[in-house]
Amino acid sequence: MNAHHEHEFEAAPGLPEPLPRGERLIWQGSPDWVQLAVHAFHVRKLAIYFSAMLGLQWLYLLGEPQAALLKPLLTSAVMASLALLLLGVTAWFAARTTLYTLTDRRIVMRIGVVLTLTLNLPLKQIAGAAFKPQAGGHGDIALTLAGKDRIAYLNLWPHARPWQLKNPQPSLRCVPGAAAVGERIQQAWLAAHPQAAVLVGMPEASPVASPVQVPASTPVARPVRERGMPSAA
Repeated sequence: MNAHHEHEFEAAPGLPEPLPRGERLIWQGSPDWVQLAVHAFHVRKLAIYFSAMLGLQWLYLLGEPQAALLKPLLTSAVMASLALLLLGVTAWFAARTTLYTLTDRRIVMRIGVVLTLTLNLPLKQIAGAAFKPQAGGHGDIALTLAGKDRIAYLNLWPHARPWQLKNPQPSLRCVPGAAAVGERIQQAWLAAHPQAAVLVGMPEASPVASPVQVPASTPVARPVRERGMPSAA
C-alpha cells in the first residue's frame, strides 16, 4: 500500500479511481531510484566527466603554490558534488512518487514529482514493446502506442524511451525484476489480443516492429491531469 501523504486523494494506490468490476490487478511497482539516477539522470557519466575535469584542472595548476592549487580544486570538487547530490535527490523523488500498475485491461502510470499525471494505456492500444535489461535484474520496458495520437515527450520524461522524440514511447523505467514484469505484461497483452502470437520476446532488448495490427483510428488515451502536490520532505 502506498502511504505517501501527497497521494491520499487517490481512490486506490496509483489509480485515479477504483478498478471497474471485472478488472483485475496483476502487478504494481516503482523504479529503483539508484538505477534511475544512473540511467535517466546520468549521474555516473557526470561523475566521470567531473573527475576528468578535476584532473585537467589539477594538471593546469600543477606547479602553483599549494594554496593557489588546493582552493580552486576544492571549489570545483564541492560544486561537482553538489550537482551530483541534487540529481540523486531528484531521482529519489521521481522514483518515490511514481507507481506503475498493470491490470488485465491496461497499464497505468502515475508519474510526476510536483504535478501528478496519470496515464491510462489500454492494452488494446499498445502495438509493441521493447525490453532493455540493466544490472541486478532491473530494466526498462518501452511501449509503442497504436494510432497517430502521441503523448508529449516532456510530459513523460523521465518515463520515456530515451531519444524517441518524434514518436515518444511511455516506459516503465528501472523496474526491479523487469524480466518477470515483462512476462506479465506479455501475458496480459496476449489475453487482450487472442488473435496475436506474441507482443515481444522477453527478455530480449530488440523491439517488435509490428506484433499486431491495431486500427489507426483508435485514439491513444490522453493523460489525466491531477492536482499538483508539494514534494514530500
